Amino acid sequence: MQIRLNGNPIEIEDGATVADLVAARGLAAEQVAVEVNERLVARDRRAQHALAPLDRVELVTLVGGG
Repeated sequence: MQIRLNGNPIEIEDGATVADLVAARGLAAEQVAVEVNERLVARDRRAQHALAPLDRVELVTLVGGG
């Protein structure tokens, strides 16, 4: 199925969850914030939040610096 990730169309497996998407991108769950259709998905809900065709997902990674 197709979703939009950070504004770009991508193909993912049917039935994929937010947690699946984060893992497939090689991101550490504790270092990323996720919005689906402009709503924040809490870290403890990502494994249950199934993605649907045409969902708009924003992944934002946290960057430290000094």
